[in-house]
Amino acid sequence: MKIISQNTAFDGMQGVFSHDSEACRCEMTFAVFVPPQAIKEKRPVLWYLSGLTCTHANVMEKGEYRRMASELGLIIVCPDTSPRGNDVPDELTNWKMGKGAGMYLDATEKPWSENYQMYTYITQELPALVAEHFRVDMDRQGIFGHSMGGHGAMTIALKNPATYRSCSAFAPIVSPSTADWTPDAFTKYLGEDQAAWRPYDACALVEDGARFPEFLIDQGKADSFLETGLKPWLFEEAIKGTDIGLTLRMHERYDHSYFFISTFMDDHLKWHAERLG
Repeated sequence: MKIISQNTAFDGMQGVFSHDSEACRCEMTFAVFVPPQAIKEKRPVLWYLSGLTCTHANVMEKGEYRRMASELGLIIVCPDTSPRGNDVPDELTNWKMGKGAGMYLDATEKPWSENYQMYTYITQELPALVAEHFRVDMDRQGIFGHSMGGHGAMTIALKNPATYRSCSAFAPIVSPSTADWTPDAFTKYLGEDQAAWRPYDACALVEDGARFPEFLIDQGKADSFLETGLKPWLFEEAIKGTDIGLTLRMHERYDHSYFFISTFMDDHLKWHAERLG
Protein backbone atom coordinates (compact mmCIF):
# COMPACT_ATOMS: atom_id res chain seq x y z
CA MET A 1 0.00 0.00 0.00
CA LYS A 2 1.34 3.40 -1.02
CA ILE A 3 0.73 6.62 0.87
CA ILE A 4 -0.33 9.38 -1.53
CA SER A 5 -1.15 12.00 1.11
CA GLN A 6 -1.88 12.39 4.82
CA ASN A 7 -3.37 15.46 6.48
CA THR A 8 -4.52 16.24 10.00
CA ALA A 9 -8.19 17.20 10.32
CA PHE A 10 -10.28 17.50 13.51
CA ASP A 11 -7.45 15.76 15.40
CA GLY A 12 -7.74 12.77 13.07
CA MET A 13 -5.95 11.78 9.87
CA GLN A 14 -7.30 12.10 6.34
CA GLY A 15 -5.26 9.88 4.09
CA VAL A 16 -5.24 8.87 0.45
CA PHE A 17 -3.66 5.54 -0.49
CA SER A 18 -3.18 3.28 -3.50
CA HIS A 19 -2.48 -0.40 -3.99
CA ASP A 20 -2.29 -3.02 -6.71
CA SER A 21 -5.70 -4.67 -6.87
CA GLU A 22 -5.96 -8.36 -7.70
CA ALA A 23 -9.72 -8.09 -8.27
CA CYS A 24 -9.57 -5.13 -10.66
CA ARG A 25 -6.11 -5.90 -12.06
CA CYS A 26 -4.93 -2.31 -11.83
CA GLU A 27 -3.81 0.23 -9.27
CA MET A 28 -6.72 1.41 -7.14
CA THR A 29 -6.90 4.55 -5.02
CA PHE A 30 -8.98 5.05 -1.88
CA ALA A 31 -9.33 7.55 0.97
CA VAL A 32 -9.52 6.83 4.71
CA PHE A 33 -10.37 9.18 7.56
CA VAL A 34 -9.10 7.89 10.90
CA PRO A 35 -10.58 9.63 13.99
CA PRO A 36 -8.39 10.40 17.03
CA GLN A 37 -9.99 7.59 19.07
CA ALA A 38 -8.38 5.04 16.73
CA ILE A 39 -4.97 5.89 18.16
CA LYS A 40 -5.82 3.73 21.17
CA GLU A 41 -8.62 1.38 20.15
CA LYS A 42 -10.36 -0.25 17.23
CA ARG A 43 -13.22 1.85 15.87
CA PRO A 44 -16.31 1.14 13.70
CA VAL A 45 -15.92 1.64 9.96
CA LEU A 46 -18.27 3.22 7.45
CA TRP A 47 -17.83 2.55 3.74
CA TYR A 48 -18.96 5.42 1.50
CA LEU A 49 -19.64 4.55 -2.15
CA SER A 50 -19.69 7.47 -4.57
CA GLY A 51 -21.82 8.05 -7.66
CA LEU A 52 -21.34 8.17 -11.41
CA THR A 53 -18.32 10.17 -12.69
CA CYS A 54 -16.85 10.40 -9.18
CA THR A 55 -13.58 9.20 -7.68
CA HIS A 56 -12.61 8.81 -4.03
CA ALA A 57 -11.97 12.56 -3.94
CA ASN A 58 -15.47 13.96 -4.44
CA VAL A 59 -16.88 13.09 -1.03
CA MET A 60 -13.49 13.60 0.61
CA GLU A 61 -13.39 17.20 -0.62
CA LYS A 62 -17.09 18.10 -0.54
CA GLY A 63 -18.87 15.66 1.76
CA GLU A 64 -18.04 17.44 5.04
CA TYR A 65 -17.90 14.25 7.11
CA ARG A 66 -14.69 14.72 9.11
CA ARG A 67 -15.93 16.86 12.01
CA MET A 68 -18.76 14.50 12.92
CA ALA A 69 -16.74 11.36 12.20
CA SER A 70 -14.06 12.64 14.58
CA GLU A 71 -16.66 13.38 17.26
CA LEU A 72 -18.30 9.97 16.90
CA GLY A 73 -15.09 8.01 16.43
CA LEU A 74 -15.97 6.60 13.02
CA ILE A 75 -13.44 5.47 10.42
CA ILE A 76 -14.65 6.50 6.95
CA VAL A 77 -13.38 4.64 3.88
CA CYS A 78 -14.06 6.13 0.43
CA PRO A 79 -13.14 3.79 -2.46
CA ASP A 80 -12.93 4.77 -6.11
CA THR A 81 -15.94 4.03 -8.32
CA SER A 82 -14.21 1.90 -10.96
CA PRO A 83 -10.93 0.46 -12.14
CA ARG A 84 -8.48 2.99 -13.60
CA GLY A 85 -5.55 2.96 -16.02
CA ASN A 86 -4.66 3.20 -19.68
CA ASP A 87 -5.30 -0.52 -20.23
CA VAL A 88 -8.74 -0.54 -18.58
CA PRO A 89 -11.71 -0.65 -21.02
CA ASP A 90 -13.72 2.56 -21.22
CA GLU A 91 -16.23 4.52 -23.27
CA LEU A 92 -14.75 7.99 -23.39
CA THR A 93 -17.92 9.78 -24.50
CA ASN A 94 -20.32 7.86 -22.22
CA TRP A 95 -20.33 9.01 -18.58
CA LYS A 96 -22.74 6.20 -17.66
CA MET A 97 -20.32 3.43 -18.62
CA GLY A 98 -16.71 2.45 -17.95
CA LYS A 99 -14.33 4.48 -15.82
CA GLY A 100 -16.21 6.29 -13.08
CA ALA A 101 -19.22 4.02 -13.63
CA GLY A 102 -18.30 0.62 -12.20
CA MET A 103 -21.84 0.08 -10.79
CA TYR A 104 -20.40 -1.94 -7.86
CA LEU A 105 -20.92 -5.23 -9.69
CA ASP A 106 -18.73 -8.05 -11.00
CA ALA A 107 -18.86 -7.84 -14.80
CA THR A 108 -19.21 -11.10 -16.70
CA GLU A 109 -19.06 -9.80 -20.29
CA LYS A 110 -15.88 -9.06 -22.23
CA PRO A 111 -13.95 -6.78 -22.32
CA TRP A 112 -15.34 -5.48 -19.03
CA SER A 113 -14.95 -8.69 -17.02
CA GLU A 114 -11.15 -8.40 -17.04
CA ASN A 115 -11.14 -5.39 -14.69
CA TYR A 116 -14.64 -4.45 -13.57
CA GLN A 117 -14.92 -6.61 -10.47
CA MET A 118 -16.06 -3.87 -8.13
CA TYR A 119 -18.38 -6.01 -6.00
CA THR A 120 -15.52 -8.33 -5.08
CA TYR A 121 -13.21 -5.37 -4.58
CA ILE A 122 -15.59 -3.55 -2.21
CA THR A 123 -16.78 -6.57 -0.23
CA GLN A 124 -13.58 -8.63 0.00
CA GLU A 125 -10.29 -7.17 -1.19
CA LEU A 126 -10.45 -3.62 0.15
CA PRO A 127 -11.86 -4.62 3.56
CA ALA A 128 -9.00 -7.10 4.01
CA LEU A 129 -6.47 -4.40 3.16
CA VAL A 130 -8.08 -1.82 5.47
CA ALA A 131 -8.27 -4.33 8.32
CA GLU A 132 -4.57 -5.07 7.90
CA HIS A 133 -3.40 -1.45 7.99
CA PHE A 134 -5.87 0.44 10.20
CA ARG A 135 -7.29 0.01 13.69
CA VAL A 136 -10.73 -1.07 12.47
CA ASP A 137 -13.38 -3.09 14.30
CA MET A 138 -14.60 -5.28 11.43
CA ASP A 139 -17.48 -6.54 13.58
CA ARG A 140 -18.95 -3.03 13.41
CA GLN A 141 -19.29 -2.10 9.73
CA GLY A 142 -21.81 0.16 8.03
CA ILE A 143 -22.19 1.15 4.40
CA PHE A 144 -23.71 4.14 2.63
CA GLY A 145 -23.43 6.03 -0.62
CA HIS A 146 -24.87 8.43 -3.18
CA SER A 147 -26.79 7.71 -6.39
CA MET A 148 -24.89 4.84 -8.08
CA GLY A 149 -23.13 4.46 -4.72
CA GLY A 150 -26.47 4.34 -2.92
CA HIS A 151 -27.43 1.53 -5.28
CA GLY A 152 -24.15 -0.20 -4.43
CA ALA A 153 -24.57 0.24 -0.68
CA MET A 154 -28.13 -1.07 -0.62
CA THR A 155 -27.46 -4.11 -2.81
CA ILE A 156 -24.28 -4.98 -0.91
CA ALA A 157 -26.08 -4.71 2.44
CA LEU A 158 -29.01 -6.81 1.23
CA LYS A 159 -26.63 -9.54 0.09
CA ASN A 160 -24.40 -9.38 3.18
CA PRO A 161 -26.64 -8.73 6.21
CA ALA A 162 -24.22 -10.55 8.51
CA THR A 163 -21.36 -8.23 7.54
CA TYR A 164 -22.98 -4.78 7.82
CA ARG A 165 -24.94 -3.49 10.78
CA SER A 166 -26.29 -0.38 9.05
CA CYS A 167 -27.01 1.00 5.59
CA SER A 168 -28.16 4.39 4.32
CA ALA A 169 -28.23 6.23 1.02
CA PHE A 170 -28.45 9.66 -0.55
CA ALA A 171 -30.65 9.64 -3.68
CA PRO A 172 -29.98 5.97 -4.53
CA ILE A 173 -30.79 4.22 -7.80
CA VAL A 174 -33.10 1.67 -6.18
CA SER A 175 -34.15 -0.07 -9.41
CA PRO A 176 -31.33 0.07 -11.96
CA SER A 177 -33.17 -2.47 -14.09
CA THR A 178 -35.83 0.16 -14.84
CA ALA A 179 -33.90 3.43 -14.44
CA ASP A 180 -33.18 5.38 -17.60
CA TRP A 181 -29.42 5.61 -17.02
CA THR A 182 -28.34 2.08 -16.07
CA PRO A 183 -29.77 -0.65 -18.37
CA ASP A 184 -27.21 0.07 -21.09
CA ALA A 185 -24.35 -0.40 -18.62
CA PHE A 186 -25.95 -3.51 -17.10
CA THR A 187 -26.33 -5.04 -20.57
CA LYS A 188 -22.67 -4.42 -21.39
CA TYR A 189 -21.39 -5.58 -17.99
CA LEU A 190 -23.73 -8.50 -17.35
CA GLY A 191 -25.33 -9.48 -20.67
CA GLU A 192 -28.83 -9.18 -22.06
CA ASP A 193 -30.44 -11.75 -19.75
CA GLN A 194 -32.01 -9.57 -17.06
CA ALA A 195 -32.00 -12.46 -14.61
CA ALA A 196 -28.29 -11.70 -14.22
CA TRP A 197 -29.14 -8.12 -13.26
CA ARG A 198 -31.32 -9.00 -10.29
CA PRO A 199 -28.47 -9.53 -7.76
CA TYR A 200 -27.50 -5.89 -8.40
CA ASP A 201 -30.99 -4.36 -8.12
CA ALA A 202 -32.27 -3.51 -4.61
CA CYS A 203 -35.94 -3.89 -5.50
CA ALA A 204 -35.35 -7.20 -7.26
CA LEU A 205 -33.24 -8.50 -4.37
CA VAL A 206 -36.08 -7.83 -1.93
CA GLU A 207 -38.55 -9.51 -4.31
CA ASP A 208 -36.21 -12.51 -4.42
CA GLY A 209 -36.06 -12.79 -0.63
CA ALA A 210 -33.02 -10.72 0.42
CA ARG A 211 -33.45 -8.93 3.74
CA PHE A 212 -31.73 -6.21 5.78
CA PRO A 213 -33.08 -4.76 9.05
CA GLU A 214 -33.58 -1.13 7.98
CA PHE A 215 -32.55 1.63 5.63
CA LEU A 216 -32.33 5.42 5.80
CA ILE A 217 -32.82 7.21 2.48
CA ASP A 218 -32.64 10.96 1.91
CA GLN A 219 -33.90 12.29 -1.42
CA GLY A 220 -34.19 15.81 -2.79
CA LYS A 221 -37.49 16.70 -4.45
CA ALA A 222 -35.68 19.07 -6.83
CA ASP A 223 -33.38 16.28 -8.04
CA SER A 224 -33.50 16.28 -11.85
CA PHE A 225 -33.00 12.48 -11.86
CA LEU A 226 -35.82 11.73 -9.41
CA GLU A 227 -38.61 10.72 -11.78
CA THR A 228 -36.61 8.76 -14.35
CA GLY A 229 -33.54 7.38 -12.59
CA LEU A 230 -34.01 7.21 -8.81
CA LYS A 231 -37.68 6.52 -8.00
CA PRO A 232 -37.37 5.70 -4.28
CA TRP A 233 -41.08 4.90 -4.14
CA LEU A 234 -40.31 1.67 -5.99
CA PHE A 235 -38.25 0.45 -3.03
CA GLU A 236 -40.96 1.62 -0.66
CA GLU A 237 -43.39 -0.56 -2.62
CA ALA A 238 -40.96 -3.51 -2.81
CA ILE A 239 -40.58 -3.82 0.97
CA LYS A 240 -44.31 -3.81 1.72
CA GLY A 241 -45.19 -7.00 3.55
CA THR A 242 -41.59 -7.57 4.68
CA ASP A 243 -39.91 -6.82 8.00
CA ILE A 244 -37.51 -4.34 6.38
CA GLY A 245 -37.63 -0.93 8.03
CA LEU A 246 -37.38 2.22 5.91
CA THR A 247 -37.00 5.88 6.80
CA LEU A 248 -37.51 7.78 3.53
CA ARG A 249 -37.12 11.53 3.84
CA MET A 250 -38.09 13.71 0.87
CA HIS A 251 -36.65 17.24 0.97
CA GLU A 252 -38.07 20.29 -0.75
CA ARG A 253 -35.66 22.33 -2.94
CA TYR A 254 -32.70 19.92 -2.62
CA ASP A 255 -31.08 18.53 -5.77
CA HIS A 256 -28.58 15.75 -6.59
CA SER A 257 -25.42 17.65 -5.66
CA TYR A 258 -22.94 17.56 -2.80
CA PHE A 259 -24.71 20.59 -1.36
CA PHE A 260 -27.53 18.14 -0.65
CA ILE A 261 -25.23 15.37 0.59
CA SER A 262 -23.23 17.61 2.92
CA THR A 263 -26.43 19.03 4.42
CA PHE A 264 -27.56 15.63 5.69
CA MET A 265 -24.17 13.97 6.20
CA ASP A 266 -24.20 14.53 9.97
CA ASP A 267 -27.62 12.90 10.22
CA HIS A 268 -26.36 9.81 8.42
CA LEU A 269 -23.21 9.51 10.52
CA LYS A 270 -25.22 9.80 13.76
CA TRP A 271 -27.72 7.24 12.46
CA HIS A 272 -24.95 4.77 11.68
CA ALA A 273 -23.15 5.42 14.96
CA GLU A 274 -26.29 4.50 16.93
CA ARG A 275 -26.41 1.15 15.16
CA LEU A 276 -22.69 0.43 15.19
CA GLY A 277 -22.36 1.05 18.93
